[in-house]
Amino acid sequence: MPAHPLNATLLPRPTTARARPGAFTFHADTCLRVGTGAEDAARLLRTLLAPATGLPLRPAADGPVALALDPHLTGLGSEGYGLTIGPYSVVLRAARLTGLLRGVQTIRQLLPAQALAPEPQHGVPWSLPCAEITDVPHHPWRGAMLDVARHFQPVDYLRRYVDLLALHKINVFHLHLTDDQGWRMPVTAYPKLTEIGGHRSRSMIGATGDDHDGTPHTGAYTRAELAGLVEYAAARGVTVMPEIEMPGHVRAALAAYPRLGNDPDRTLDVWTRWGVCDTVLGVHDEVLDFCRTVLDEVMDLFPSPYIHIGGDECPLTEWERSPVAEARIRAEGLSGPAALHRWFLGRVGEFLVRNGRHPVGWAETGTELPDDFTVMAWRDPAHALAAARHGHDVINAHYRATYLDYAQTTDPREPRAQPGAVVALRDVHGHDPVPTGASPDAAARVLGTQAQLWTEFAATPEHVEHLTYPRLCALADRAWSGPTAWHDFRSRLDRHTTRLDALGVHRHR
Repeated sequence: MPAHPLNATLLPRPTTARARPGAFTFHADTCLRVGTGAEDAARLLRTLLAPATGLPLRPAADGPVALALDPHLTGLGSEGYGLTIGPYSVVLRAARLTGLLRGVQTIRQLLPAQALAPEPQHGVPWSLPCAEITDVPHHPWRGAMLDVARHFQPVDYLRRYVDLLALHKINVFHLHLTDDQGWRMPVTAYPKLTEIGGHRSRSMIGATGDDHDGTPHTGAYTRAELAGLVEYAAARGVTVMPEIEMPGHVRAALAAYPRLGNDPDRTLDVWTRWGVCDTVLGVHDEVLDFCRTVLDEVMDLFPSPYIHIGGDECPLTEWERSPVAEARIRAEGLSGPAALHRWFLGRVGEFLVRNGRHPVGWAETGTELPDDFTVMAWRDPAHALAAARHGHDVINAHYRATYLDYAQTTDPREPRAQPGAVVALRDVHGHDPVPTGASPDAAARVLGTQAQLWTEFAATPEHVEHLTYPRLCALADRAWSGPTAWHDFRSRLDRHTTRLDALGVHRHR
């Protein structure tokens, strides 16, 4: 059956949408009737529409555009909303503020695409088609990860990145802050983490790790910038989840503080290659104190209920030859160096749980993380299923469908991307977060999915956007709307790209 005309224009696709005759048109004197608790949604609507439309949208007790919270609308959950548009009124309702914020983005999409432009647009009737829309997300976790460790991205771009996530009803911004190639978050107790760990002697651009452009690369955020980013994202209904890698992917930290490693007398540089580095944290008490101190500051800046600590790709080479690691194995009654990995993550995870947070880790098999971890399964959908059956909450981030640093096509004119198989738009659209064979109990453990963009080969915001869009549109649609027919999605995306163009997105064409 053909898509409904309203459903044919919105991305993600709403749960139900029914057209009604007529249109509602905003004018300079159109006012907002703002219910108690809906003030932030009204503020967001004004903020988003003002640059292009110039509409003041002043508050008034009898305004024709109403934004209201109704806790009795329990069927809408925490993010759902109801939107009724008539010729003379617009009513947006939700049980929670987050639902109103999602509805604001739908209003934005229903307006002419020029409403998304960053500068004034003249002679455009700012009309909404009359409709009845009820919309509830299919999955509660709809994320996007951006790696700023390998190539630092300015905070102004991170705000733009958040704006684009919010437009697509993505609710988690996974900010990958540290890795072998850079440490981007300041830690008061360890200033060298950014003073030394935030600087790399050569920017990596090659496919083998030996092909460099010879340009030093540097960058770190201030606490004020990160706090401002968190506040900016929250105003748009997006949670910023930080990632601080441990016990592997820590070469930048060890360059700053060699004593945290397994060879304290060794001098290391911040890594200029990509891949898996074999330098990892030691397992002595000072290291655990370091992790707790860093995470204390992370939790102070980021109110996210989830804190990502990496956890994967941790070579055992250094632990296998370390007397300190051998002593720790004996003291803890462990079976060998491999058991140190789970022990280490267990100590860190327990610390986060005691502080009311949920630890998140990358999983290489699905069952190797401690029981209180939320599992981010990236290697194989079977690992997501294994984790869910084991009792973990799971985010299915299968690299063959969600890693946006891979090329989108085989066209040799494509900008540089990570070598490997193509991740096409259709691959992203077809990714079902719930693995095949999941029982109802296991399926309920799958929170959702998210996209990943590692920046080995994406040094600039323009390159990041080219790799991200429109593939993130497909992930957003699948995660919010559930399965949709390819032709239906493709038709809606063709219309949606006019919005991306109005926003100046450097998208793949």
